Amino acid sequence: MRVLGMVSHYPPDHCAGSELMVHALLRALAAAGHDVDVVLSRATGKPYELDGIHVWPHRDKTDPFRFLSGASLIVTHLDDTTRATTIGQMYGVVVAQILHNDNGHTSSYVKRGGASLVVFNSDQMARTFAGYTGRSIVIRPPVDPREYTTTPGDRVTLINLSEDKGASTFYGLAERFGDVEFMGVRGAYGEQVVRTLPNVEIIDHLAPGRMRDEVYARTRILLMPSAHESWGRTGTEAMTSGIPVIAAPTAGLLESLGPAGIFAQAGDVDAWATELRRLGNPAEWDAASAKARIRAAQLDPAADLALWRQTVEEMAHGRARARR
Repeated sequence: MRVLGMVSHYPPDHCAGSELMVHALLRALAAAGHDVDVVLSRATGKPYELDGIHVWPHRDKTDPFRFLSGASLIVTHLDDTTRATTIGQMYGVVVAQILHNDNGHTSSYVKRGGASLVVFNSDQMARTFAGYTGRSIVIRPPVDPREYTTTPGDRVTLINLSEDKGASTFYGLAERFGDVEFMGVRGAYGEQVVRTLPNVEIIDHLAPGRMRDEVYARTRILLMPSAHESWGRTGTEAMTSGIPVIAAPTAGLLESLGPAGIFAQAGDVDAWATELRRLGNPAEWDAASAKARIRAAQLDPAADLALWRQTVEEMAHGRARARR
């Protein structure tokens, strides 16, 4: 099967949760022996290969058409959805739209009904679009424990220093806990809030292959004081190493972290300080760490990836038979 990805950003230069999920799904297809090319809608340099996937930076508007001959599946998301679904309809190719959020643009794409398959990244996202009558499946953002599991370190960490991800809470805690080392990791998107504090280390945005050794191996507690999360991939990554996660109770984080999550309202620094102080007790941290490992095991991606492969392969083969 020939597969075409149509997206704007892609790892390793841009490693937000949405891009990492799309890459994981395409990587699963490449590992199954399918030919996978990704065309980007922005210019980023020279073509490259990543995990068996050929990535082609933007040249001009004809880019996708170079790969449509024999294509059975188009995978897309976010702002590239409209063009991808239009091309899919023109050429009779199955289009899978990966859905990571319910903002205005995303909602309008779903309502247009152009995709052959909508892939929701969580049960709560599927419930949000309960009125959608087209074909859909739920695939949770796949995290391979082998790529992230390590021995936790000693830092309190926030990944993505934007205000939407909770930068104010992060710095507020750092000011209160002057004897604790904090680490902030620049994110792939959003205006990054960078402050200079004696106990805060700021590191640059990292490719996935560097996260285990440069972030999680140095992290004891992960903070996720996000205003919005439809899932929260970094929480899953951290839990594979038994790193406790203190998070805002968004619908996505409540689902992804489950009983392992330690929840405090976003912006309530007093509540976050209480939980951080509690996890300073070794017995409390050990108990939270054990829960995190159990939850990470429950989120093993094998079944979801198998469902993804089976669904798109069946749809692509069915479309091919119908064209004969």
